[in-house]
Amino acid sequence: MLKIDTHLHSFFSSDSEASMEDMIRQGIRLGLKSLCFTEHFDLDYPENEENLDFLLNFDSYYTSSLRLREKYASQIEILHGIEVGVQPHLKTELLNFYVRYGGRFDYIINSCHIVRGEDPYEPSFFHKYSAEEGIRLYFETILKNLETFPYFQSAGHLDYICRYLPKPRPAFSYSLYGEVLDEILHFLIRHDKSLEVNTAGLKCGLPWPNPHMDILIRYRQMGGKLITIGSDAHRPEDIAFDFERLEKVLTQAGFSSYTMYRAQQPIQIPIL
Repeated sequence: MLKIDTHLHSFFSSDSEASMEDMIRQGIRLGLKSLCFTEHFDLDYPENEENLDFLLNFDSYYTSSLRLREKYASQIEILHGIEVGVQPHLKTELLNFYVRYGGRFDYIINSCHIVRGEDPYEPSFFHKYSAEEGIRLYFETILKNLETFPYFQSAGHLDYICRYLPKPRPAFSYSLYGEVLDEILHFLIRHDKSLEVNTAGLKCGLPWPNPHMDILIRYRQMGGKLITIGSDAHRPEDIAFDFERLEKVLTQAGFSSYTMYRAQQPIQIPIL
């Protein structure tokens, strides 16, 4: 099984109640070699019924991460990461964040959760847009986000929006969005950025991890070599979710290794 999970959340993210220590202990039980916490940081997240704000206490998180890294150093490697929720109008604020705190992180994910002030997680999003319109708008927003905040190592869960499509979910077709997806993948390849493969898509009932197999295959055809892997776990029981299946997905898409980051420097790990 793949032994590294580089997308995890604890109670430092407002949508998780898990302690970092409980997550780490589960990783040890699973025999993993490395874990990277990537707590949410989403400025200007819209009001919601759950009162989630996705802000982050950077200092407390960093102190806890260092303490637990030292405590469990003989059993598992703990890396300090962050998942930045990017929106095109936040360029200045995110630059200021990176200048102040960016050097602390081993690994930074650039993720898109908000499209025109709304999270596709909310059912109201697809009351406004058809599935095809919403997906296209989501990918167009991602392209803007990559340019808005280029200080990252991996683009997170590229087709996150597909987790929340109204049922019955339509089949995904790369050709419908090929122009904008090719631009996204070209950006990642040109700037030596990774593409994340995230098994939360499988956990949410999709027949694929995020992103879809067609996106992975196209990325590889275009010369993309850097991929990161993560479960997006918010609970200990979801760490390394379906990684046995993920291994098969990666090899079928043409990859023989994946990437992890220490101090924002890439390290290639053979899949087999």
